[in-house]
Amino acid sequence: MKKFYNTLYLNNRFFYALACIAVFFVIGFFIPIFFEASKVLLFMLSILTLIDVIYLYNIKDAIKVNRILPERLSNGDDNKITLELENKYPFTAHLVLIEELPYQFQKRDFNFREVLQKSTSKVITYFLKPTERGVYLFGNINVYANTPLQLATKKFVLGDEKELKCYPSFLKLREFDIKSFNSNSISYGTKKIRRIGNSLEFEQIKEYVSGDDIRTLNWKATAKRSQLMVNQYVEEKSQSVYCIIDKGRAMQMHFEELSLLDYAVNATLGISNVILRKQDKAGMLSFSKKLEDWVVAERRNSQMTLISEALHNIKTDFSESDFSALYSVIKRKITHRSLLILFSNFETIDGLNRQLPYLRALAKNHLVLVVFFKNTELDVLINAKADNIQGVYDSIIAEKFMYEKKRIVNELKKYGIQSVLTSPKNLTGNTINKYLEIKSRGIF
Repeated sequence: MKKFYNTLYLNNRFFYALACIAVFFVIGFFIPIFFEASKVLLFMLSILTLIDVIYLYNIKDAIKVNRILPERLSNGDDNKITLELENKYPFTAHLVLIEELPYQFQKRDFNFREVLQKSTSKVITYFLKPTERGVYLFGNINVYANTPLQLATKKFVLGDEKELKCYPSFLKLREFDIKSFNSNSISYGTKKIRRIGNSLEFEQIKEYVSGDDIRTLNWKATAKRSQLMVNQYVEEKSQSVYCIIDKGRAMQMHFEELSLLDYAVNATLGISNVILRKQDKAGMLSFSKKLEDWVVAERRNSQMTLISEALHNIKTDFSESDFSALYSVIKRKITHRSLLILFSNFETIDGLNRQLPYLRALAKNHLVLVVFFKNTELDVLINAKADNIQGVYDSIIAEKFMYEKKRIVNELKKYGIQSVLTSPKNLTGNTINKYLEIKSRGIF
């Protein structure tokens, strides 16, 4: 723990008493008895202040504070911070603790007032909710100690400065993990069937019947049997799932303190955990002008760590997202049919139509799931009672924007592209539910 020179301050109570004595001195010019009383009071104040200072400095390290921090912060969640406070003074100490919180919280008056009995300790717990990823620097803990007289104050500067990284919301991983594996949490009414897989390992060779894929013809077996024979492949149970995060300027809109990009980052971490638990391969990438933060879809023990580290560094460059670059790289690097979960945002049908050719091209070789956002603030305008013409106009325009979102869903469906239209708050849960639905239906 760092050691600092302790500083002495005179408390407000001392100056109030001194001001009263000064008034008595003034009155003493007219009434002599007050002048004599003022001298006695000033002497007593000096003696009491001296005693107060001696008591405060009698013990060197009389106040101790130990700050217990988590290994890392979880973005958008309440993170528990603990302060262990100990009083070694032989009297009841009146304490004021001022925490030097990271600048991201913009709190300069975060303090606790405590009265601690002699030779006792206390645990103080509070919660911090970060709203952006990055590095958070915790400063020192300033403790102002007073005796019961409270004439002088001794300042202790304690604690070490410490940097903590803020990662995507990992505290909710267990919550979504439990929900996704709860058999009663989701019911789609789909029938489980045995699917013909697309792996390289085939189960048997059988006679060709109408409807079989001619690409699976086994020419050697066909020559031996003098009739068409095809390979029937074993279902490949471990599928590749990529979460693709659009980090263009369209994802910088904020809802409830978090940006859409942060919601997408948190959702990617949550669904990646579920994907791995479902024995699939989880991967991710982000893009705006170019593709970055690429994590190849795998099912290994370190995969969640790799994804978490990649998500921690995602930032926007506030540029227009280049979907043509996304299509070009995916076509070249992801050769097996995979589930592509694209987190983006389209406000109008025209905005979708500009990118639709690239989404349709991706959908030819992969199953594409587009996840975009409801503007929940429009619900307030739609449900608000219109008291004037302006209110009617606002309500109609809000309904038009909501209708545009529904048109986007229908347009994607027309071309066989799956979609999820969700509020930012429910993004992770709704995306996981859609993934589980796709798994249960066996469409990828």
